[in-house]
This record gives sequence, C-alpha cells and structure tokens, in this order.
Amino acid sequence: MYDPTVARLTYRALLGRRRALILFSLPVLLIVIASLVRGFTGVDDQVAADVLGGFALATMVPLIGVIAGTGAIGPEIDDGSVVYLLSKPIKRPTIIVTKLIVAIAVTMAFSAIPTFVAGLILNGNGQQVAIAYTIAALVASVAYAALFLLLGTVSKHAVVFGLVYALVWETLFGSLVAGARTLSVQQWSLAVAERVARGDLVSSDVGLPVAVVLLTGVTVLATWYAGQKLRSLTLAGEE
Repeated sequence: MYDPTVARLTYRALLGRRRALILFSLPVLLIVIASLVRGFTGVDDQVAADVLGGFALATMVPLIGVIAGTGAIGPEIDDGSVVYLLSKPIKRPTIIVTKLIVAIAVTMAFSAIPTFVAGLILNGNGQQVAIAYTIAALVASVAYAALFLLLGTVSKHAVVFGLVYALVWETLFGSLVAGARTLSVQQWSLAVAERVARGDLVSSDVGLPVAVVLLTGVTVLATWYAGQKLRSLTLAGEE
C-alpha cells in the first residue's frame, strides 16, 4: 500500500518553490511571534499555552494541512496529469495511501517541530505545554491531511473549501459556538494533549475516548472515500 515512485513525485510537487515558500513562512512566523512574546512577557505558562493554542494549533496546523493535503493530489486532477499516474500498473488505493503518508509527513514536519521549538522559546516546556501542543499538532496532522486529501479528490476548489474549514469553522465558529467545537479536529487533538499537560493549561470540550474514535473514524473514512473517488476516474479507453 505504498509506492516509492508516487511518494517521490508527491514530495517533489509539495516541496516545489511556491508551496515550500508558504510552508516555511508559517513556522517562521510562529517562531518570530514566540520570540517577541517571550521578550515582552518573559516566561509565562498561560501565555505560552495561549500562543500555541491560538496560533500554532488553531491556525498554522490546519493551513499547512490544507497546503499539503490538497496539494498532494488536487493539482494533478485539475490539470489532467493524473491520467499518466493512473495509467501505470499501480492500484488506486495504493496511490491514495501513498499520497496520504506524504501529506501527513509534510504536515507533521512543518507544524509539530515548529510548535515544539516555539514552546521551548516561550516557557522552556514548563507544565509540559510544549510537548502537549506538539502531540496535538502531530495528531491533528493526520486527520487534517486525510480530510484535505479527500477535498483534493472531490473538488476543483479544494483549497478554497479547505481554507473555509480551517479559518471559518475551526477558528471562528470553533471559538464562538460550543456545538461547533465538538466537531473540530482542533478540539479532538486537544483532548489528547490534555492528558499530557500539567494543570489546566490545555483543555478540550471533547472527552479523550470520543476524540480518539472521531480522529480515527474521520481519517479512515476520508482515506477510504478518497480511494473510491479516484477509482471512479476513468481513462480514455477504459470501460
């Protein structure tokens, strides 16, 4: 269920000059913000949790997930170049799983590592805040990559829909509407992080068992459905 050639092509597409610039800019911005906040406020556990929760997890991680998830397959479908890949003797579920693995790896690398570094800058991992949010970023990366990879297979406007979900649903509605928070990858990942952090600096509106089930279910279902959509694409001459 993993093809090295597909993985290499996907990495090359995701880490091209334009996408790489965006991917690098968000972590750099987080590090800059963390450094400025540390300089102005000193070591403050609550401030560290606010910065990591408010920017890293709520904004940076889903945006990177949009770039990596939709970029792993969406452009190939949009410009028609996916037909060359589909013409190869590679099972279509293998293509989806391989692209998902690459999207997860890229999302994790560009979100979890900067989150940990920012946490160390902010409060030196006091109260396990840096590790807790790093784990949240890792967990969220999997679900986001699967969701946005699915969007890339079903819509030509995957980036737009992904941004709406990331910025409107997760960030805006997730912070204002209690019911929306329970249907949020961010809250599910926070439920995992809550078990790691000390005190009440990290909290979630969703219990851990429910969060694990939802994270797993969304990832599996999104991957399965993306595979089904790719199966439905036909090449000229196929019956």
